[in-house]
Amino acid sequence: MIQIHNLCIHFSGFSLNNVNIHIKKHEFFVLLGPTGSGKTLLVEAIAGITPISSGKIIINGQDMTHVPPEKRKVGIVYQDYALFPHLTVMENIQYGLAYHKHGPDDLQRIRDLMSKTGILNLSNRKIKNLSGGEKQRIALIRALAVNPSVVLLDEPLSSLDPGFRDDIQNLLKMLHKNTDTTFLMVTHDFAEAFFLGERGAILNQGTLEQCGSVNALFTSPKTPFVARFMGFKNMFEAQIDKNLAKTDSFELELNSPITPDANYICFRGEDTRVFSTRPNSKHCNTFSGRIQDIIDKGSYCDLYINVNNILIHVSMTKSEIINNAFCIEKDVYLVIPKQAIHTFFC
Repeated sequence: MIQIHNLCIHFSGFSLNNVNIHIKKHEFFVLLGPTGSGKTLLVEAIAGITPISSGKIIINGQDMTHVPPEKRKVGIVYQDYALFPHLTVMENIQYGLAYHKHGPDDLQRIRDLMSKTGILNLSNRKIKNLSGGEKQRIALIRALAVNPSVVLLDEPLSSLDPGFRDDIQNLLKMLHKNTDTTFLMVTHDFAEAFFLGERGAILNQGTLEQCGSVNALFTSPKTPFVARFMGFKNMFEAQIDKNLAKTDSFELELNSPITPDANYICFRGEDTRVFSTRPNSKHCNTFSGRIQDIIDKGSYCDLYINVNNILIHVSMTKSEIINNAFCIEKDVYLVIPKQAIHTFFC
C-alpha cells in the first residue's frame, strides 16, 4: 500500500536518511521515536506537504513522489486538529470534497460516519465551543470524508485528557475495522502503539532504527537505542559464546539462536523475578543480591538490586513488594529467565 524507497529529506540542521518502509494494505502502522527524530517530517512527505530530496513514495501501486497533495487520496490529522473556526462542523468535514469528485453516496457515507462517532447532532455548531474529544472526532471524519486510501495521524491523542484519549483510541480501532483505509499513526505512547498498531518503525535522528511487528519492537530490540527507547534498563556489553553471555559481573545462559556477532545483552525489569530465599535448582541464571533502592511509581515500583557491584533494574507491583517484605538493604535472589534475554550487535 505505502512503499517508501530510500527517502531522503535535507534541511539545514536535520536530515531524513535513506528511509525504507513498506506498509501493507489496511494495516494500522505506528511510527515511534523521540521528539525531533523526523516522524512528522516523514508523515508530511507521504502527504505531499514536504518536498523530498531523493527517493520514491509509492501509494497503492502508483508513484506519488511528485504528485500534488490533493491528488494523493491521503487524509491527515494533526494533534491540534487544524479545524477552521469560522466554519460549522459539517462545513469543516466537507471542506476537502471541493477538491475531489463526489456524489450523494459520499455525503451519505459522511453522515453515517458522523452518526457512528456521535457528532451528527453537532453538524451546525461552530468549532470554538466544542470539547477536545469532539474536535478530534471532527478532524478524523474530515480526513475520512474524501474516502482516502491512507489516513496519516500525527500524535492525534497527545493533547487530549485521559478520558477523551481512551474514547478516541476505541474510535480509531472501530474506524480502522470498518473502513478499507490504511492507517499510519505517529505516537510516543507505548500503550497506544500496543492497542492500535500491528506493525511499526522506530526513527532516531532521521534514521530508521528498526521496523517490524509491534511486539517485536518491544521484545526484540536490534540496537542499543531501540532497547533504551523501548524501556530496557538492563543492558550490558558481553562476550557471547554459543549459549553463554559473560559480563564483567555475571554469566548468563541464553536461548538459541543467538544474533550473529552479538556483543550486547538486554532484558526487561518486569521479566526479572525476585525471591526472598534461594529458589530451587530448576531456575538457571540465579544470583544473590541486595536491594539498594525502591522507587514508588504509583501502581508499581522500580527496584534496583546490587549484584556483584552491578545494579539490576526490576519492576514489581506494590502487592508483590508488601507480600515479600522487600525493603532497602534486604538480601534477595534474582532469576533472569533465559527466554527474556535478547542479544544484538553494536
